[in-house]
Amino acid sequence: MGCEKSKVRAGAPPQPEANGRRGPGSQSPAKDHFPCQPLPENPAIGVSRPSGSTSTSLLDPRARLRAYIDSHPVVIVSKSTCKRCAEVKKLFESMSVPYFLLELDQAEDARGLELALSELSSETDVPVVFVKRRNVGGHGPTLKAYQEGRLQNLLNMNGSEDLPEVYDYDLIIIGGGSGGLAAAKEAARYNKKIMVLDFVTPTPRGTRWGLGGTCVNVGCIPKKLMHQAALLGQALQDSRNYGWSTEETVKHDWDKMTEAVQNHISSLNWGYRVALREKKVTYENAYGQFVGPHRIKATNNKGKEKIYSAERFLIATGERPRYLGIPGDREYCISSDDLFSLPYCPGKTLVVGASYVALECAGFLAGIGLDVTVMVRSILLRGFDQDMANKIGEHMEEHGVKFIRQFVPIKVEQIEAGTPGRLRVVAQSTSSSETIEGEYNTVLLAIGRDACTRKIGLETVGVKINEKTGKIPVTDEEQTNVPYIYAIGDVLEGKLELTPVAIQAGRLLAQRLYAGSNVKCDYENVPTTVFTPLEYGACGLSEERAVEKFGEENIEVYHSYFWPLEWTIPSRDNNKCYAKVICNIKDNERVVGFHVLGPNAGEVTQGFAAALKCGLTKMQLDSTIGIHPICAEVFTTLSVTKRSGASILQAGC
Repeated sequence: MGCEKSKVRAGAPPQPEANGRRGPGSQSPAKDHFPCQPLPENPAIGVSRPSGSTSTSLLDPRARLRAYIDSHPVVIVSKSTCKRCAEVKKLFESMSVPYFLLELDQAEDARGLELALSELSSETDVPVVFVKRRNVGGHGPTLKAYQEGRLQNLLNMNGSEDLPEVYDYDLIIIGGGSGGLAAAKEAARYNKKIMVLDFVTPTPRGTRWGLGGTCVNVGCIPKKLMHQAALLGQALQDSRNYGWSTEETVKHDWDKMTEAVQNHISSLNWGYRVALREKKVTYENAYGQFVGPHRIKATNNKGKEKIYSAERFLIATGERPRYLGIPGDREYCISSDDLFSLPYCPGKTLVVGASYVALECAGFLAGIGLDVTVMVRSILLRGFDQDMANKIGEHMEEHGVKFIRQFVPIKVEQIEAGTPGRLRVVAQSTSSSETIEGEYNTVLLAIGRDACTRKIGLETVGVKINEKTGKIPVTDEEQTNVPYIYAIGDVLEGKLELTPVAIQAGRLLAQRLYAGSNVKCDYENVPTTVFTPLEYGACGLSEERAVEKFGEENIEVYHSYFWPLEWTIPSRDNNKCYAKVICNIKDNERVVGFHVLGPNAGEVTQGFAAALKCGLTKMQLDSTIGIHPICAEVFTTLSVTKRSGASILQAGC
């Protein structure tokens, strides 16, 4: 156990006079050094030390240390040569508070006492201060407790029964993604001491990023920007039909796009750090791991560890991409964590997976002109409406994306190194022993994501997780089975893995904890959008889920194709855009599912989502006058049901 070596914080107690410790009647430090609280009255100072003749010398180190703490109001564990220890001693002397001093470098069985101290307090440095059997902490936490008046309150309380624990923070949030940051900023509004711990474990290729989590750095933001790059390529082609003269061959510059995207992300990273600082939220780029009740170890990228305590904790660690566990996957494949900052154009790409991440990435890579193949184990967009998922797949195939269905990779080999190099992929059929091979420049794995919960010490504090998935079961107030530990976002079991959901849950949790609110996050009728080339917006139930919930005879599906006016001049993609609402017949045809395939699907869905939250019915849709000529007006004129089998093809606007 070493001595803390960082510089003294502003506001530390002033140095005593040259003649050493202050005695009775000595002048207290000037109040302007400690603006928060006045110093207590000066009683007689006493410093006691362990005696070799006491019975505690016969006990094991742990029992000795516990005996010292139990039998003295103030215990300072120190080393005689430690400057920061000396500052803590002088602080108590300046307050004329007697203390028991245990100098580890002069004690019997010093090594045993160090181990006992580490086990008892989780502290790795001296000094360590105990007041009335409570661990105040080291040099920094002790000074903070003094400056904020908590130390004085603790010293002035009579007795120690029912004494509130002294914590470093009111709330420590593990994870600096969208949900964690939202909770931190909201909690800070109520004058609470908040800390955010955020650490990015590098990918197998060494990719890492800044504050903000998956969405900002390697998810929603770069994905949408690269999707926009692909849409602009299509717009350039359409523009010739509108009278614009452009080169027949238009080139895309991968390096320029990624540089622009990363510059924007960097500005967001900086903005988050500034926002936390302005709200007086402590941020540390460190890996958080529970080490005991109300205590967490923070390890930075240099391996330096610190221990912090908090009244409550919030787990918002999110998820990371899953790997296949086959030869060559970690050595040669990339994930979405690598793609958006890839320092070279990926070239001919195999996308493995059928998730929304897989199809979105395949879509924009094909949209900027790359040769793209998607390898699918079973179905597209598991969990989404399969009618819509299949239409997305058909549209992507018509626009040049190749699909290999019912195959999974079993080996990836490097043929030639480079940026990009050449890779050989061996895949096996899911229904037979057939194997196939293919050569690609890049293999992108998008087969799912795993919750980051298995290496943060949850077992130490007793937080239960789903052993198969790593997800955390919580109450409807995001509380785990350990009352002082909460969780939000993608780590939750059975909840939607969406950034706005985590943000909403984080804000509402902070309001319930610190503002007296009782509003809970509503996980029903949450809108979402898949940014494939033909965008897919959805809110509410899929058709399959509606049938399962209400019965096929109790739902009515109204649907229609539509042709955006803007696409009629270039005469492309007629009868590819599609609208569908699913209604519960027995509940006045209330709309329980909303689905749209088309341009700006997210913008359309966001507006209708509010209506669904208000209990939208088919009659209300029909009585709404549409805006002409736009895509969303199709929802005000839906009249054909799936049950009828009538044609829904459109010939004009």
